[in-house]
Amino acid sequence: MEPNQFVEHIPRLRRYAHALCSDRYAADDLVQDTLERALNKLHLWQPGSNMRAWLFSIMHSVFANQWRSSRREVEVDLEECPDVMVQPTQIDRVELAEVEKALLGIAPEQREVLLLVAVEQMSYAETAKALAIPIGTVMSRLSRARENLRQRMGGASGSLH
Repeated sequence: MEPNQFVEHIPRLRRYAHALCSDRYAADDLVQDTLERALNKLHLWQPGSNMRAWLFSIMHSVFANQWRSSRREVEVDLEECPDVMVQPTQIDRVELAEVEKALLGIAPEQREVLLLVAVEQMSYAETAKALAIPIGTVMSRLSRARENLRQRMGGASGSLH
């Protein structure tokens, strides 16, 4: 395994870090800390296993350690997600702000699972491995996160899958 194989995973790491952190600079620091730890622990990665899940697991661990040490409230800034291709309209900005506010109201452990499954399109097994929790816990947190988000968004029905 060559360290430059991390490069293909950086955009997803950045997107997830931006969703976890309060600002762009904190997210960039989180990505850098994750990649640094991954390079230092590269000998522990098992060839043939899922590199993306391994990197997300490292990011989760780094984030949790930083969060515990700082005891800060986690904020999500969806406008900084790098994969937006078009300029949002004013209505889009209002809707995005409503989703962001609703996400902030969800418990961090539910928000992490929701972001990994719905945004990063990781499987339940990949999410469970990345967060070091059982698949059943992933499923229950995801279910609660979706329901909480629906309620916070005014009970609007829609797919959060």
